[in-house]
Amino acid sequence: MWRTLIVEDEQPARASMRKLFKKADIPFEIVGEAADGREALAIIREIRPDVVITDIDMPIMDGVKLLMQAREEGFDCRFVMLTAMSEFEYARQALEYGASGYLLKLSLDVNGLRQAMMKVVNELEQREKLRKVDKWFPGGNQAEPTDHPEMNRIIGYIEEHYAEEITLKGLAEYIRMDASYVSDLFKKKTGSTLTHYIQNRRIQAAKMLLAETDKTVSEIGRQVGFENDNYFIKIFKRWCEATPNEYRKGIASD
Repeated sequence: MWRTLIVEDEQPARASMRKLFKKADIPFEIVGEAADGREALAIIREIRPDVVITDIDMPIMDGVKLLMQAREEGFDCRFVMLTAMSEFEYARQALEYGASGYLLKLSLDVNGLRQAMMKVVNELEQREKLRKVDKWFPGGNQAEPTDHPEMNRIIGYIEEHYAEEITLKGLAEYIRMDASYVSDLFKKKTGSTLTHYIQNRRIQAAKMLLAETDKTVSEIGRQVGFENDNYFIKIFKRWCEATPNEYRKGIASD
């Protein structure tokens, strides 16, 4: 069960949300409630929920500011925004900061809640998968999720397909977003361009294979996604300041 915090300034609305969650029969457990963003932030710090369902329009601290503050403090819980039609622009702003989606308060029903929250389930499962990926990342350099679910989907795709041909166009189609927007957002969220991220992923895998197998440099290059031996050696040297053979000899002499 995914631990869930409900943030809503009206108590009847919080009670209604609890009933909807129960009727929807979804894998979420409501572990806390808050009446405003400041109270919610204190609870997030204390219990670290997996999901925050928050109203946008609240006193003291609104839902968007709560999301921004939680992200600034490093919390990667999923956010789903509760909004009225008049607050829709705020909901769009929240999506830019990595909210998983929004729910329209006046028309919310069991089916709508279930559909929205199952999307969150997929994101949470992807987050956990990313946290456990360390097979090819010695020294603790494992991929960590960002605070943006679609960028996490891209990272997850790279983890599974780094040895295959990966293009910006293909990744953009995979998450159904504009290619130029994906490129800019990925760099903003990870601090790396897509090209450098993929190269680094392949080089980390190559380093592991060089250290733990007796496969040739050519075989390893192809296995991690480089079709051309010379290009593999060039990129490896750029990242490691040594050729694959030099790296292997260095590992052997340690």
